[in-house]
Amino acid sequence: MSTHRLVPILAALAVSAAVSAGCLAAAPVTMSWTVNGVERQGLVFAPSLAAAGVKVPLVFAFHGHGGNMHGAAMSMKIQTLWPEALVVYLQGLPTASKVDPHGNRPGWQHAVGEEGDRDLKLVDVALASLRAKYPVDDRRVYATGFSNGAFFNYLLWAARPSTFAAFAPCAGRIWPTLHLTDPKPVLVIAGQADPLVHLADVEATVATVRALDGATAAGAACGPGCMLYPSTKKAPVEVIVHPGGHVVPPWAPAKIVEFLKAQTPAP
Repeated sequence: MSTHRLVPILAALAVSAAVSAGCLAAAPVTMSWTVNGVERQGLVFAPSLAAAGVKVPLVFAFHGHGGNMHGAAMSMKIQTLWPEALVVYLQGLPTASKVDPHGNRPGWQHAVGEEGDRDLKLVDVALASLRAKYPVDDRRVYATGFSNGAFFNYLLWAARPSTFAAFAPCAGRIWPTLHLTDPKPVLVIAGQADPLVHLADVEATVATVRALDGATAAGAACGPGCMLYPSTKKAPVEVIVHPGGHVVPPWAPAKIVEFLKAQTPAP
């Protein structure tokens, strides 16, 4: 076959593959809910299995302060790495913080009772709506988040422990006013050079969750900068410390999906 004939054929095959891949990828849907009289939104990626009535895992993912649901979907890409899951990127509201004292940028509440519990109520309302629309497997509801979104993961752990099977916070720590009571599997990702969430604070958080989860025995290496601590309460603690700063490392989403997939409570 001549080169002139081969090139168009290869191009056609590439286009066909791209079209096929696009058909297989879940198209996001923006859902809205009213919480405390305010319209809230979330970007929802529903797997094809949900349409067939098959029970599916649900992952809530939370952007950092100043971020948004679209950017989180692009950087975390949980929907691409775990196409069988129902993945929801919720949108925060303007929130005052140490780096944004006037609250000009979107984020999440830090403590119970703060901001009228608007974000905890958002999760409650969104979860009820998603359960009504999709066949959610209630044993496999998870949360992940970056920075302020990671702080919010710990708030969900403290305030809604019975809802979630596991957590995967990146660049966050337990807020001083929070008190965790229920053991839960957790993957903690932290940057050694993080200027906003200091490694010492993350290490204190890890000590707290290891004690709660019965994961106080010596850990085993699970990759570069990674330690896995087995649990006597079926709540393992995995910790990955990378040399970078306040970022979601490019390898982190795959590790998050791998960890969450492995955490399925018994019926």
